Amino acid sequence: MPEQDARARRRVLLCSFIALFLLQQTALLWLYWGGGKVLLGDEVSYLAWGRALAGLGPPITDLGWWPPLQAWLIAGLLHLFGEAHFLLPLQLLQTAFLLAAAALLRAIWRDVDGRVAAANLAAALFLLNPSNMAYAHWLWPEPVHLLLLLATLRLLQRAQGSLRSAAAGVSLGGALLAKSLLSAFWPAFGLLLLRGARWRGAAALLLGLAVVVAVPLWQGWRLTGKPMIADSSSFNLVGGLSDRWRSDYVADSVWPLSADYIRSGATPAERNAAFAARAAAIVHQQGLLDTLESQLGRQYFRLFSAKTTLLSQLPGPVCAGHTGSYAAAPAWLAQAVAIAADTLHLLVLAGFAAGLAFWRRWREPLVWWTALFFVYQLGLYLLLHVKARFLLPMMPFLCAYAGSALASFARPAPDAAVRLQAGARWLIAGGLAALLLMLALLGPWLDHSCA
Repeated sequence: MPEQDARARRRVLLCSFIALFLLQQTALLWLYWGGGKVLLGDEVSYLAWGRALAGLGPPITDLGWWPPLQAWLIAGLLHLFGEAHFLLPLQLLQTAFLLAAAALLRAIWRDVDGRVAAANLAAALFLLNPSNMAYAHWLWPEPVHLLLLLATLRLLQRAQGSLRSAAAGVSLGGALLAKSLLSAFWPAFGLLLLRGARWRGAAALLLGLAVVVAVPLWQGWRLTGKPMIADSSSFNLVGGLSDRWRSDYVADSVWPLSADYIRSGATPAERNAAFAARAAAIVHQQGLLDTLESQLGRQYFRLFSAKTTLLSQLPGPVCAGHTGSYAAAPAWLAQAVAIAADTLHLLVLAGFAAGLAFWRRWREPLVWWTALFFVYQLGLYLLLHVKARFLLPMMPFLCAYAGSALASFARPAPDAAVRLQAGARWLIAGGLAALLLMLALLGPWLDHSCA
């Protein structure tokens, strides 16, 4: 009987999850298609690039900012379905990408945590957050990048020979072709080969990576003067130093800078050099310590903001960073989606704090890889231009630790010594959670941008 009761509970939970997920998808599709959504920011550039590649639009000037994979994907679907009908197939495909990414997260975290419940909760927290799933409907490359990133981790996690390591290299190369985020971080994936495949696996990883990125690296060298697939670092550095608000899309700094960038030189290499010099001049004028203090007081509010990219596009005051991209969204539906997005965002941040504070399996290589990944990203975004969507590559790991925390809450401390240790851990969890929730919520209050 207890086993039958457990199976019945699992069926109820699974059916509840499916119902909530389908309800969320219905709401997001209604928001997008009910009144028409306006493209935002780089979505316009990706569509123009895809149209040019498909022969449906004029050639574009390649600024060397964006890796090409998303433009190739859009161009392929434009070729298959035509300009009038490509968007829904793209949205369905990217929904499948995010579902597959969640499945990979579940498999990865089941091995790391050791508990099926923690893995299930990690995947559920990721999939039930409308701020995550809305990326499936947009033209940014986040879904394919996230899928390839997690596929690389899973292949390396299970690598026992050269074949999976080489496949991981191919997947990693694809992730680099989707977003340039990992340009300086990709060697850290070798940490996951400390077990099992080792040197032979490392060679296979490099070979698989080289097969995918060799030609794009050569083309990037010709375009930018560096062996990079894409390089927007100097532009985004000036953008980050020019940010003035703790919330994105409030008097956005990078849009006016783009015209300055184009005028600053005849080639991407010249433009990058000019903007690198401009960034150095800003730091020299402000002073290094004052610059770091200013950036610390602003950029992480933007990164962890509860006003996610989805919420920024819902109707709201422009002075608070609302773009109105979903201008025709029914007020009640926009409010319901916003409440769900806020709730899941804050739950994941608080759960991550608890999961990290109570973590015990420190010998897992992926745990240390995750720590390096977070340090790398937080270091980048201390100086570079930040939007809330840049948190998405970290979101699966935030959900993973939050899932572990939720899976542990029902387990009582067995004795007084463990309860005393848990008390100290709760203090750490509370402090970290308070910090993250402050970053998520207090930016608009501190800015008074609508005052």
